[in-house]
Amino acid sequence: MERDNTRVSVARQCKLLDLSKSSYYYHSTADDDYNLELMGVIDEQYTKAPFYGVRRMTAWLRAQNYEVNAKRVRKLFRRLGLQAIYPCKRRSFSAPGHKLYPYLLEGVNVERANQVWGADITYIRLAHGFVYLIVIMDWYSRYVVSWELSNTLDSRFCSQALREALWTSRPEIFNTDQGMQFASQEFTALLQDCEVRISMDGRGRVYDNIFVERLWRTVKYEEVYLHEYRTVSEAKQSLSIYFHFYNNERLHQSLGYRTPSEVYFGASTQVEASVSNG
Repeated sequence: MERDNTRVSVARQCKLLDLSKSSYYYHSTADDDYNLELMGVIDEQYTKAPFYGVRRMTAWLRAQNYEVNAKRVRKLFRRLGLQAIYPCKRRSFSAPGHKLYPYLLEGVNVERANQVWGADITYIRLAHGFVYLIVIMDWYSRYVVSWELSNTLDSRFCSQALREALWTSRPEIFNTDQGMQFASQEFTALLQDCEVRISMDGRGRVYDNIFVERLWRTVKYEEVYLHEYRTVSEAKQSLSIYFHFYNNERLHQSLGYRTPSEVYFGASTQVEASVSNG
């Protein structure tokens, strides 16, 4: 049975297989529930071991007594937007038909706030479903400038997060992967209108957005895995509380036990003062 078959309807497929539609939808619902369970398990294990690819994740799931094959795991990896973090020929799926931009951060030392921002998307599980989370972060301070949730992977929620971030300030360089959301005309036009230089990770450059990758681990272990969000609004409310804590209260060892907010706004103030004095 193929639910997405545009040539043969579900009703016709059921008739050909002598299967009632009610039986088909019962099994489809059970299958969807199983996929959601697997997505939660895969997401948690991937956060622990981001170097797990499809084959290794399939083997690990089987060891945990889940009935899976590589085809199913590969499909769920795509739905989650995951790919193993290790040097390879192709890390991210580029956006066909969209303009791609060169990587601008080779040999660049990030020394001040708003010098480089990065963005990435991850999966957030709900009690009966999932949503996607985009975060835009200042690399120097680790400050989360903006974030948004969406139940689809289209570019609109990414553009909305970018608009909110650009109302706060604007970076010199904005770095992302080559995904279709970030290469879309709407997204890149927002950056170009603000005269922000666009940088995209090259294929095989697995650590170019490492600061956001580290953020996902922190958010999931300190927030997502500790809760079971029942609805999107519940997830949004809880994440809002967490990101306020992350920016304004959580001390970072890499920042000299200061908060991202202290470093971001303190550094921004210093830069602006030096420009004014100059």
